Amino acid sequence: MSETIKISAAGRTDAGVHASGQVVSFSTTRAFPFERLCLALNSELPGDVGIRECAVVAAPFSARFSAIERTYVYAIFNRSQPDPLLARHAYHVWLPIDLEPMHAAAGELLGERDFRSFCGLLPEGGITIRHVRRIGIEKRGELLRIEISAGGFLHRMVRTIVGTLVDCGTGRRTAGELPDILAARDRRTAGHTAPPNGLYLAGVRYEDGFDSYAEPPIFRWG
Repeated sequence: MSETIKISAAGRTDAGVHASGQVVSFSTTRAFPFERLCLALNSELPGDVGIRECAVVAAPFSARFSAIERTYVYAIFNRSQPDPLLARHAYHVWLPIDLEPMHAAAGELLGERDFRSFCGLLPEGGITIRHVRRIGIEKRGELLRIEISAGGFLHRMVRTIVGTLVDCGTGRRTAGELPDILAARDRRTAGHTAPPNGLYLAGVRYEDGFDSYAEPPIFRWG
């Protein structure tokens, strides 16, 4: 008999991005004491990956294709001097950031839009329409927290949105440019791609109500 296993995990990839709420799944026909699966996996995995929860789910479940919403959180360290201890966990922006134009720009990105201008590599089939449901921007001391939720994302879409919002917050662009950027469907019209070190896959939500969301550690340390 085959069983499908769902695993919630946290970790960091070689590309420098992070996940505090990653989900993976696999099917197995091998019997083992399921209650010891988390302990067994964590004993074998490298130190930059950790399993938080395991569960047996119905066979059609797919960690990737069954998801109905993903949430990314991006961390920005905003002060004139860098902090080496945060270099792997947040994007250092030394210019002062004004949140008001960032909020205005974020409002232009909500809803169903063609995000071709915010896409790196085109997806199979070339469809670049996505539905962004929420963009939250808040300041926490010297950290800026940006949360973006959508049914799905394009290649480097989150990092390009963040880079464009930062450009608006530092005065390089205005929120009024966003409709033209979207309409252009040209990556060259949008802002810079924010670096990977500030990006966290924070949660994945499914039809059955399961949500793997876990706040990135950088926002729990304080």
